[in-house]
Amino acid sequence: MIGIVDYGVGNLASIRNMLQRVNLPAVISADHMTLTGTKALILPGVGAFDTGISNLKKSGLWNFLNDRVLVEHIPILGICLGVQLMTEGSDEGQLPGLGWIKGRTVAFDRSRLNSENKIPNMGWREITINRRTPLTENLPPEPRFYFVHSFHLHCVHSEDSIISCRHGYEFTVGVQRDTIWGVQFHPEKSHKFGMRLLENFAGSVGKV
Repeated sequence: MIGIVDYGVGNLASIRNMLQRVNLPAVISADHMTLTGTKALILPGVGAFDTGISNLKKSGLWNFLNDRVLVEHIPILGICLGVQLMTEGSDEGQLPGLGWIKGRTVAFDRSRLNSENKIPNMGWREITINRRTPLTENLPPEPRFYFVHSFHLHCVHSEDSIISCRHGYEFTVGVQRDTIWGVQFHPEKSHKFGMRLLENFAGSVGKV
């Protein structure tokens, strides 16, 4: 069973529906006991950085997630805002992030964009796999995913960056450190590519 963390931000049902399409049981919950009984967690999210951080703290999930991820080393996948919350902070807000991934969530550098590079970056984009990991095994040819975002990841340690994308310039869209994983794109909206990635997370992510 995969636990989808409900902290009041995100399109949780679409993630559960995509998991069900590939026969992966999942539960949406904010209850600590329910989430403790799962073998892996997904931290989703659509919205503002500070709102997400505030909601995690108000719900008590902040300490719960730190214990499960940093002490128990349960596999976790952050999606969109979820992976941004894993960084140390964001140009979008003032609050510190979880800090699991060293680096920040930064605004697109508009000086490096041209008239074709709209913000938000929205639509299907091809990805580049920087480092092979269980999360990216056996993806269909020419992997591409669906994006909607105005900020992107900037990692302190280059080895944490496992996937990148180009929108005016190259930037990180997938990270991994130990059993912590995250993607800026939406696998739940990315058809066969998203299905394969979620299957990889559920079945192979423990093979770090």
